[in-house]
Amino acid sequence: MSAPAMGTSKTAHDSSNKKKRGPGTLAIAYLVIYNVVMTAGWLVIAVGLVRAYLARGSYHGLYYSIEKPLKFFQTVALLEILHCAVGIVPSSVVLTGFQVMSRVFLTWAVTHSVREVQSEDSVLLFVAAWTITEIIRYSFYTFSLLNHLPYLIKWARYTFFIVLYPMGVTGELLTIYAALPYVQKTGLYSITLPNKYNFSFDYHTFLILIMISYIPLFPQLYFHMMRQRKKVLGHVDEYSKVE
Repeated sequence: MSAPAMGTSKTAHDSSNKKKRGPGTLAIAYLVIYNVVMTAGWLVIAVGLVRAYLARGSYHGLYYSIEKPLKFFQTVALLEILHCAVGIVPSSVVLTGFQVMSRVFLTWAVTHSVREVQSEDSVLLFVAAWTITEIIRYSFYTFSLLNHLPYLIKWARYTFFIVLYPMGVTGELLTIYAALPYVQKTGLYSITLPNKYNFSFDYHTFLILIMISYIPLFPQLYFHMMRQRKKVLGHVDEYSKVE
């Protein structure tokens, strides 16, 4: 690495520092509040699931006990796309948008819209996976912003996904699959010809294409997280092997 030129001005140095700085104090305060609220929200969902299970003695139909908070907090997550767009969070707008919108889509355009699938066990499968994942994720972000991240949370963030991600994807796919007959029967959200716009849309086919899209996308996202896990936790594993 070459040494910096002696003639570099203070203004240029300050400008360079500004580019490297993260979000300002107000932005950090906002993000901390946002992540604390979202952590609390998903904890409410988790407690709701446990209480409903204890009251009923069965895991069937637990979705109805947490339907409203699930819809609310999953929809509020749309703000995360805005966070990336304005630059207060250094994540990809496209990747974040895909991840958030896919969940919002499943929440509203599938589970909410096709009420017949709400009692399916597959719904509980992805809701449970989402709930555990989000409690860990938002806790991770909160403590990271406060510069006081416990190792246990960091480890959970880069380990639990190994099981939770496939679990969530399985629940999502099974739920969409269960919705297909009802969508086809009712013509939900479909537009048929002829019409004044000369445009047609088959929601049933669209859902099938959504399911097919999981085939190339899931492995990419999953192995990306595996690489991140190795990057973040790898040095700890190597240290343990030496010991």
